[in-house]
Amino acid sequence: MVFRRVHLRFVAKGRLWIATSSPLYHRFCRNIMHLRRGWCRCPGSISLALLVALLLMDVQARPANMSSNRDKKPNSKEENEILPPDHLNGVKLEMDGHLNKDFHQEVFLGKDMEEFEEDSEPRKNRKKLIEIFSKVDINEDKSISAKEMQRWIMEKTQEHFQQAVKENKLSFHAVDPDGDGHVTWDEYRVKFLASKGFDEKEVAEKIKRNEELKVDEETQEVLESLKDRWFQADNPPADQLLNEEEFLSFLHPEHSRGMLKYMVKEIVRDLDQDGNKKLTLSEFISLPMGTAENQEAQDIDDDWVRERKKEFEEVIDANHDGIVTMEELEEYMDPMNEYNALNEAKQMIAVADENQNHTLELEEILRYSEYFTGSKLMDYARNVHEEF
Repeated sequence: MVFRRVHLRFVAKGRLWIATSSPLYHRFCRNIMHLRRGWCRCPGSISLALLVALLLMDVQARPANMSSNRDKKPNSKEENEILPPDHLNGVKLEMDGHLNKDFHQEVFLGKDMEEFEEDSEPRKNRKKLIEIFSKVDINEDKSISAKEMQRWIMEKTQEHFQQAVKENKLSFHAVDPDGDGHVTWDEYRVKFLASKGFDEKEVAEKIKRNEELKVDEETQEVLESLKDRWFQADNPPADQLLNEEEFLSFLHPEHSRGMLKYMVKEIVRDLDQDGNKKLTLSEFISLPMGTAENQEAQDIDDDWVRERKKEFEEVIDANHDGIVTMEELEEYMDPMNEYNALNEAKQMIAVADENQNHTLELEEILRYSEYFTGSKLMDYARNVHEEF
């Protein structure tokens, strides 16, 4: 299956991802071996070998089927500010249709997620987790019910919304040079190309004179995709100008029902193989790119398929008829859907509910801390009563 649109690419948590089964990975490995053989014959090759090795030090293995949307590092902070992100906090699918692996942590931690990522000391993280438990347990009965977890998920999702609004205000001012409260497509295009290394004044002059812009094929494809998205965010009556609220929809489609529909349409278009604008299980679990060339990669791909199959059958396909419509996918993607939040709360409780009482005690959350926060705190759970 070949994707038909260009995805805007970002680096996930500062890491470059390359599939261990990809030709690029094997080419790197072959180059390393050739350079190692030449060390004793050519001292000058040592520095080159070290450079390649350094490039590989931060490469993490990922399944061959994973999206390439995080393979390319942004050129500058400004590019981060004005490009729509592929990853949306608190949304279950990535923009390219892959499952959001951090979703549980995002809706449990909200804006505190970065603190757990930056602070890896288990004792401090345990204390934070105990504080969170106290806030979720609003009736103070020492356990968390599905309703309490639902309320908490909605609150944390709202935090992500508020953060997006805050960041959008800064981004909007960055692309609104005359400060008139509206941004034209041409104004945005100038800022986008400047973030890609083009001379801003030269681009602005060419656009003003209606001259052809000479850009590479990839940049042109991204521009076309952005332009389509730009006009989708332009609320009626269409004036080809985006105000701050419309610009928020452009960057964060989860904030707008209309743009949420557009995002779903794009995802279905990427995954739909027979063109009927619906998704079957086989379409949803199909590996989008690459094939596993070794057993380790095959095992990872198998896990990926199992996860998508479970999500399709148990969550997305609401009426369990084996077909996911755009309407079902839209409801699934809506981060402020209260029914989805309750369903998610029940799933999260089921993961750690060892005593099967349909609630979560603090010991259970601490024992399954990696699921909720990404941090392993099990060694520190035994003394919890002394601190709580």
